[in-house]
Amino acid sequence: MKQRIHRREALRTIAGSFGSIAFATLATEQAWAQSKQNPLSAKQPHFKPRAKHVIFLSMRGAPSHVDTFDYKPRLNADNGKEGKYGPPLLGSPWKFAQQGASGLWISSLFPHLGKHADDLCLLRGMQCDQPNHSQATMQTHTGSFQFVRPSMGAWTLYGLGTENSDLPGFIVMGDTSSPINFGSSFLPAIYQGTKVGGSARSRRGGPGEEAGFPNVKNPLLNPASQRVQLDLVQQLNRNKLRRDGHQPQVDGVIQSFELAFRMQSTMPKLLDQSQETEATKKLYGIGEDATDAFGKQCLHARRMVESGVRFVELTNGSWDHHKNLREGMETQCAQIDKPIAGLLADLKRRDLLKDTLVIWAGEFGRTPHAQGGDGRDHNNKGYTTWMAGGGVKGGFSYGATDEYGYEAVQGKMHVHDWHATILHLLGLNHEKLTYFHAGRDFRLTDLHGRVAQDILA
Repeated sequence: MKQRIHRREALRTIAGSFGSIAFATLATEQAWAQSKQNPLSAKQPHFKPRAKHVIFLSMRGAPSHVDTFDYKPRLNADNGKEGKYGPPLLGSPWKFAQQGASGLWISSLFPHLGKHADDLCLLRGMQCDQPNHSQATMQTHTGSFQFVRPSMGAWTLYGLGTENSDLPGFIVMGDTSSPINFGSSFLPAIYQGTKVGGSARSRRGGPGEEAGFPNVKNPLLNPASQRVQLDLVQQLNRNKLRRDGHQPQVDGVIQSFELAFRMQSTMPKLLDQSQETEATKKLYGIGEDATDAFGKQCLHARRMVESGVRFVELTNGSWDHHKNLREGMETQCAQIDKPIAGLLADLKRRDLLKDTLVIWAGEFGRTPHAQGGDGRDHNNKGYTTWMAGGGVKGGFSYGATDEYGYEAVQGKMHVHDWHATILHLLGLNHEKLTYFHAGRDFRLTDLHGRVAQDILA
């Protein structure tokens, strides 16, 4: 005779079984977590670093060096004469003046930034390999203009880890270019940049739109429900790893999902600027038509490095002035001048500038001769970038272009040298920061790179 099982008893038995399974799963998850080292945990540098964080101000489109930070009186004197390559020379429409105790020559396009001349280290002998935007931008970010390689931010995160496990170690704001410029390529996916927000461009006729930060919170599920959902997905991911062996892509997905979950409690606070004083917002130009959008990004950047984010990249575009040089340069410089000056001042007063390397760079420079009458063409043979804080000499100029600004002639700094110097400031030996892939060791500087010792404080 079959024994009859009551419904209530059956449910109790099933519930107990599920409880045992859940307990076993939880124990397995904890054991797995303990056995795996967090790839984002802070790591020891190769030697004592001068900087702990980087804020990279990326100027897309290539600003003209001879109109900003590379004063060429001979170019102005010979304005309209035939240039080296045929087209007539175009003197800068803006005046230059010596700024600060250091006497650095800086254009009148930067009235606010000029006040921080004694913090700037101008690199006036920059060179890259290509005068094409996409290739030069890729090389500026990854060291290569031909092949997809890990970005500078990804290499930094791989080498040093992050100081805050609840936030991405590498954050990108305002970038609308290809993800390869902030990707991790063959490095584990956890080291790629996390893109947040939209464009830094301001609206015409009104304050800049607040950079949007979508998907920071899940409006459909509370944290507890999300945790249950995520645990189920992560169990499937880990089962795949156990079955198929080591897979960097799956490892990256697991770490990224966990980080995204933790970010829901940290990012809203980090991005909330309501607690900042009105004086601080004014310092960055927040609330002003031209500077509102980029000012907010710069303030976000300060808050991010203050919270332990290792590498932050901000982007400002529309610097490609083949025509309408006057209008274009004045518009773009007005967008960034006050926000960047505010960023430097704010970092300095909070004692953060000494540990934060601020970098300003486009992908190349512009020609001293005119294009289309009132514009400038691409020039990768000589241009200017600058650094501030983070162990570089302030009020210092390194390298030089010829008397017109065509080519670097002194203190030449190729992009590989630039990358080697940045890594050195972070305490990383560019020749030792390697990753084995496809049968050989790779590095950011590939087979090149020389640290510019002369700019080190």
